[in-house]
Order: sequence, then C-alpha cells, then structure tokens
Amino acid sequence: MGQMVSGTAIDLVKNEIPVNEESVTLTDDVAIGLVIVDVVNGFCTVGAGHLAPNVPDKQISRMVDESAQLARMFCEKKWPVFAFLDSHHPDVPEPPYPPHCIAGTDEANLVPALQWMENESNVTLRRKDCIDGFLGSFEKDGSNVFIDWVKKHQIETILVVGICTDVCVLDFVCSTLSARNRGHVTPLRDVIVYSGACATFDLPLHVAINIPGALAHPQELMHHVGLYMAKSRGAKVVSQVSFAASKKA
Repeated sequence: MGQMVSGTAIDLVKNEIPVNEESVTLTDDVAIGLVIVDVVNGFCTVGAGHLAPNVPDKQISRMVDESAQLARMFCEKKWPVFAFLDSHHPDVPEPPYPPHCIAGTDEANLVPALQWMENESNVTLRRKDCIDGFLGSFEKDGSNVFIDWVKKHQIETILVVGICTDVCVLDFVCSTLSARNRGHVTPLRDVIVYSGACATFDLPLHVAINIPGALAHPQELMHHVGLYMAKSRGAKVVSQVSFAASKKA
C-alpha cells in the first residue's frame, strides 16, 4: 500500500469527478487560435533535464504527436498559433521545482517535432519565465503579448494543448478565463482544452518519498484532475478535434 495509485483508485476518482469530454469541429466560421504550452525539450524529451522524462512516456509522446499534427493543420490554413516556451534565467529559481529549461540551452527549445514552427509567419513564440503563460506574457510596460495576439487576430476561440495538464496548462487556462470574464481579452469567448494533446509528468509516491521536498504526482490521476479543474473553471474539454469546410460556403 502507498507505493502507487491503483487502477481502482483512479477509476473511483473519475467516477466521483467525471469530466464528460466533448468533441469539437473547427471551421473558418469562427476565428480560432491554437495555443501550445511548453512543448519543449526540458519537459518532453527523454533525458533532456531535471523535469524531462527519464524513459519514453506514452502520454507525453502522444501529446507531442497530436500537438504537431494540429500545428501543421493550423499552419496550412494560416490560422494563428501561439506557442509558449518555458525559459528561465539560471540565477532566478522557480521553487518548488529544480533548475529547468535554462535560457540559451536546448532544454528551453521546442521539441524536434515542432521546431519547424520557428519559420512559420502565422506562429507567435513567447518565452516565459513563470508557470502561468498569461502572466508570463506581460511586458515591462504593462502590455500583454497574448492579449495583443487575441485582439490582432480577433480570436473568438482558443484550442489549448501542451504540458503539464495540471500545472502550466491549467494555470494559463484559469488566468485566461478570469481575464475573459473581466472583458480583458475581447473578443475571446471559448477556451477549449484538447485532452489528447495534453500530458503531465509521472512521479510515483515510492519515488517522491526519497526526494526531499517532492510531492507524489501520479500521472494519469493528475492529468484527469487538471482537466476536471479546467472544466470547473469554465473551459470546454474535448477528446476529439476535427476540421470541416465553412458552413457559409
């Protein structure tokens, strides 16, 4: 007992706090933007850093693949894409996490499957030095790069993908929803989280207890909790994303 979260326990949680995911079909009828959160080597590439997986991880690999496919589709359609890249100064810690994604290192760069985005005209890259990308988009003059992106493209819906479901993705989603509710990101209406293109890390209890200050973080359970919390704050959570021709055509 206490070494790992059993399948029965996870099923119990899912039964008690179900997410009830939907599906979404994207068309030109609604101005939509793709937001990719922290799909960088330091979180996704095996052995790339303190917070990267030590061995291949199916949930993270699927997230990378799905994010790359969506990015390709958006770029083919010339729809706007906004990508956050976690990037920290070596002298500025981010407790409780160990040093990670240090600026100027490969940890802070997009994973190989997404590096092509750096040359796409419809992609905006934002390096951030904090968990919450919304806060990390503020400039010293008080302007916000993400808000400016929404307003420039008159985006009504954002589709959010990335890592970690219950950390950076959730914090960004919650802040964006709060800003939307206050009228700060007009004309944004809907925040959609695609579960299949989100992932989180796995730190079982039997490993965490041997790391000073670490908290257990069972991957499947915390992924579900992250999705649940996003939905409880007002986001739409979907398990399927498809594309269709404009209904106005």
